[in-house]
Order: sequence, then structure tokens, then C-alpha cells
Amino acid sequence: MQTIGLVGGMSWESSLVYYRDLNLGVQERLGGLSSPKLVLSTVDFAELTALEDAERWDRIGQLLGEAAQGVERAGADFLLLCTTTFHKVADQVAAAVDIPLLHLADVVAEAVRAAGTTKVGLIGTAVAMSDPFFIDRMAGHGVEVVVPAPAHHDYLNTAIYDELVHGHVIDRTRRRVVEIIDELWDDGAEGILVGCTELELLIRQSDIELPAFPCTTLHVNAALDRALG
Repeated sequence: MQTIGLVGGMSWESSLVYYRDLNLGVQERLGGLSSPKLVLSTVDFAELTALEDAERWDRIGQLLGEAAQGVERAGADFLLLCTTTFHKVADQVAAAVDIPLLHLADVVAEAVRAAGTTKVGLIGTAVAMSDPFFIDRMAGHGVEVVVPAPAHHDYLNTAIYDELVHGHVIDRTRRRVVEIIDELWDDGAEGILVGCTELELLIRQSDIELPAFPCTTLHVNAALDRALG
């Protein structure tokens, strides 16, 4: 079994999901008392969000790169960033270490194409929806990504940062997000990328008509495939 390296803390709710689901996945696959070999380094989310607001992405990349180096020194065989938004600096993080980074967009694009889908909607943070870093990476795999109208970006961002990162799952927020997803369906989306770990706390397949691609779940499963393969 390979050792999975995690850079988390963006938010701690996201790190919790990664840790839990990696353990549950190994239990399901191997049974008994089996558990994954993990190395986890978490960052101060408040510091990173302040840097994000100031658009100091180079500094964010430096901090996450240093966290990744610590994970590498602790014995990780490959690396995951437990976040969608901060994959904006994934190339900078990957350059800071000598172990492979399992990029979220590559994993998600593979799952989308395996499902026979080429056009999907994305819900996530305002940065993930408005900045091309994730969308362009998906396009490189032949997957077109559409995002909600700009008028919805602040609402989704607020739902993530003011509610979900604190573990608050609110029914009225779920109903509003489902309405936003329905608009993406009208725009031609054939599936929905649940593109933020915290949004997976809110939106399940049973809530929507379109096929859901829960990005964190797909990332976890790909990590397990690699670690156990």
C-alpha cells in the first residue's frame, strides 16, 4: 500500500471528508482492521482566504508548496490537495515536490468521459467558477464546462463560506442551489460537477435530476485506486 499525502485545512470540513472517506474506502476494499497509510498537513484557512481576497496567489502557492514538502518528507508517495479552489496553484505546488500530484480536474474529467458525457455544469466557489484554471484543465480532456450566471456566484460563495464550512446544512440553501442547477440543465449541461467538498454536504444525487459528479468522492476513489493498485 502506498502512502497518500494530503494537504488540507481548506476548510477543516473538507479535510474531515477526505480522511473519513479514505478510511471507509479501505475498509470497504480490504476489510478487517485495514486502514490507509496517510500523511496530512493542514494550513490556516483564515490566512489563505485573506491572501485570496488580496489576490496574492503566489504566496498561497508558496504556503501550499511548503505544506506539500512536509508531506513528502514524512513519506508520502503521492499528493492530493483537499480543495477545488486552491487547485488554482496546483502547478506551483507540484513543482515544489518530487512526488506526483493527483490533480482533481484530471480525475473528474476521466470520470465524466467514462460516463459518456462531454458537457457538464460546475457549481463551486466564485473563484472556481469564474477563473479558467479548472475549466481549461477539463477542456484539455475534451470536456466542456458551463457555470452558473455571474449573478449566482456570490450566493454560492456565501453558502460555502458562511454556512457549509461551519457544518451548517440548510434546506432553503439546498432548494436555491437546486434551482441554479436546473438553470445549468437548461443551458445544456448533461451532468453536474459538485465542485466543492463542502457542497457535497448539501447536494446529493437524490436532490437533482442530472447525473452528479461529486468531485471529492471521485478524488478519494482515484487516490485509493493508486494507493492500493
